[in-house]
Amino acid sequence: MDWSSLVGYWPFVLGMMATGIVSGIAAGLLGIGGGAVIVPALSNALLLMGYDPEVVQHVAVGTSLAIIIPTGVMSARAHHKRGALDMEVLKLWAPFIVVGTFVGGLMAGFYSGDVLRIVFAVMAFVIAANIIFAFQTRLMGHLKGSAPTHRISAFVVGYISSLMGIGGGSLTVPTLVAFGHSMHKAVGTSAAIGVAIALSGTAGFLISGWSVEDRPPLSIGYINLLALALVGVLAAVCAPWGAALAHRMDQRTLKYVFAAFLIAVGLNMLWKVVLG
Repeated sequence: MDWSSLVGYWPFVLGMMATGIVSGIAAGLLGIGGGAVIVPALSNALLLMGYDPEVVQHVAVGTSLAIIIPTGVMSARAHHKRGALDMEVLKLWAPFIVVGTFVGGLMAGFYSGDVLRIVFAVMAFVIAANIIFAFQTRLMGHLKGSAPTHRISAFVVGYISSLMGIGGGSLTVPTLVAFGHSMHKAVGTSAAIGVAIALSGTAGFLISGWSVEDRPPLSIGYINLLALALVGVLAAVCAPWGAALAHRMDQRTLKYVFAAFLIAVGLNMLWKVVLG
């Protein structure tokens, strides 16, 4: 399938539009950038179109990070209007999360597509288990006043988020909850942190994929412009809807929705590795 014919390729177009709507709502609802929806959806779409499996996962991750930029901005604005964005935490985390994300984006080219999928799946399961059993709170709760702990956490979250192609919410939210923030404030602050992750990670994937062969057409580095346009606009428009829904739900329900969502996307990634 030639990319120039995609205007008439309605299943791909409709699929990417649906991905934009779902990822936007998820971004606002869960404080994530939407990457946990975008990465598997775009990866599956490109695989079905016959592109190289090794390149496909990198393009899906890099494009997801680029899409998260407008989605995260819209989601963060919606949460900020509701007073659920901690500016002090944002200032503390931002510089270190940017460095960690940029390093992860540059190093992504050294990993195979299956390695990136396994990283995604394993981290999704760990995060879901943490949400349900709250072991991170027991391990890190007493360090909530430690600025170095916040900075180290920010770097690690940025690095792993870049390899997963997510806005970091699935890592940032439970970390901030462990440090004593309410679920709603953690979700809102995470949305803003996701913008910093997306900006830095996108730059890393642009550079690391610049000269890679066999990328889908209309790709700059590992960023595919067609998917960016199709998914990005709808995701940004729908993010405030998810934010409004989040503030109507109690914290316990929000946690379990988040955990179920992560388990589902982790299983999807492992299934693709097994099918190989």
